[in-house]
Amino acid sequence: MRVREITDRIEKRIPRQAALEWDNVGLLVGDPDQEVHRIYVALDATDQVIDHAIGAKADMLITHHPMIFSPIRSVRADDFVGRRIIRLISHEISYYAMHTNYDVCEMGDLAADTLGMTELITLDVSYDGRDIDPVDAAGDGTDAIPPIRVSSSMGIGKVGEMGEAIAPSLRDYAKQVREAFGLSHVRVFGDPEREVHRVAICPGSGKSEVDCALAAGADTYVSGDIDHHTGLDAMAQGLAVIDAGHYGVEHIFIEHMAMTLRAQLAEIDVLTEPMKEPVWIV
Repeated sequence: MRVREITDRIEKRIPRQAALEWDNVGLLVGDPDQEVHRIYVALDATDQVIDHAIGAKADMLITHHPMIFSPIRSVRADDFVGRRIIRLISHEISYYAMHTNYDVCEMGDLAADTLGMTELITLDVSYDGRDIDPVDAAGDGTDAIPPIRVSSSMGIGKVGEMGEAIAPSLRDYAKQVREAFGLSHVRVFGDPEREVHRVAICPGSGKSEVDCALAAGADTYVSGDIDHHTGLDAMAQGLAVIDAGHYGVEHIFIEHMAMTLRAQLAEIDVLTEPMKEPVWIV
């Protein structure tokens, strides 16, 4: 199967048009007509990930975060991005990224489902769903390719109710978040004993969506990359914050995307980067 056939299949379900306008998604490095027998899936195209893709003899690397965000003026081996591009090309590995288009079409629902949230609405509407193929969006009736919840109000993040009869304390809910995403720790802003009822979740970097969480009536916000002042300001407005880290929530992309590709492309071998938080704490 060729690269373009794989990307066409992906984009029927997760169209590039769903990405936010500042983003850079799609085939970023490689030959659309290259034959692919093995795909490697990761969150980021780091040097280590590229090492692993080369070692696995992959023909294609798919990540969530784009390695190339801004226009580049040169591709040189003494620049870390240039070095990665050169290595991919020299080992004949095509490189594809799906970032905010995946966030809009799948990530928000996937993260909310991981926490058992119910009565979901979109946190920050940005897309009307018009480019999604309804057949592909319907899935295959199994957990391997679950349906996409197509609507005219898709976007970043989700807001929903707790799926529990008795509201947990913030302390207990933070532990639930940590365990649900398989993390070593989370950071929390807020009174540990306050109750959690309505939750907003924004996988990745969620500083810019705090106001949306407040406007949606959330009392607790789960996201990543929350800085000191943003956390304090959220608390002052009655919003508790659970910072699960940028990687902490978004790593669910890896296994979910691999599972979908395996179900859609039975003839392709799909491998994944092992889960490993990129930071460590003393």
